Amino acid sequence: SDTVRLRFRGSVTGNYQQGNVEVLNLRSRADLVFAPIKNIVFKTQNNSLYQSFYGVRADNDLFSRNYLYYKPGNTVYPFAIGYISANYRRKISSRVFAGAGVTGQLLRKKNRVIKMALSMVYEQSRFRDSLYNYTRYNGDRSIRCWRATLYSGGWFYFSGKKIRLFYDAFYQPAIGLQNNYRTQADIGLDLPVWKGLSFTTMYTFTHENVVIQKIRKQDKILSFGVSYTLTKNNQP
Repeated sequence: SDTVRLRFRGSVTGNYQQGNVEVLNLRSRADLVFAPIKNIVFKTQNNSLYQSFYGVRADNDLFSRNYLYYKPGNTVYPFAIGYISANYRRKISSRVFAGAGVTGQLLRKKNRVIKMALSMVYEQSRFRDSLYNYTRYNGDRSIRCWRATLYSGGWFYFSGKKIRLFYDAFYQPAIGLQNNYRTQADIGLDLPVWKGLSFTTMYTFTHENVVIQKIRKQDKILSFGVSYTLTKNNQP
């Protein structure tokens, strides 16, 4: 997707239940790749999650990943990166980080792509409490640090492009803070239905090693729904 002129993919999943159990779940994702001029590509990937049980909010999360690439058609190319997120369940009011790195395309064929990336970012996380599972962070609602990031992502087509398997994952250790690291992995499957419309399912795993007291380090989410993809090739 880094080398197309325009590509949009959006998906919405959810369910609402009343009776013996009252549950509301809404999950959305919107990805956009845009090449305004030759050799420059902007990519944004945005996720949101809202859940409530018996009218009590359990999740209200945002995760926005933004990249600016230079000559992404090359085997190795540089990029700038900026993330914005919030996580209600983990009591993260806001998290912002920005930095730069380099991507290497390990496999680049018509029906399969695998990429690896390395970057360095500066991060500020603000929490809704100041007591953590590691006491060295107690007393401060904000944690600031430099982080290294190891990222991998890719996609594969099967059955004559009728099935698409995709994934992305990253690992982020904090520089100088041995116990402060986190990781996330998404793996999904698209089954085409009609003209860009697909049935989609995705499994997400997250682990954050430094959390507010009584907050679990891991979350796992399996979702089902529909997605729509619009692609326009040929960069300017």
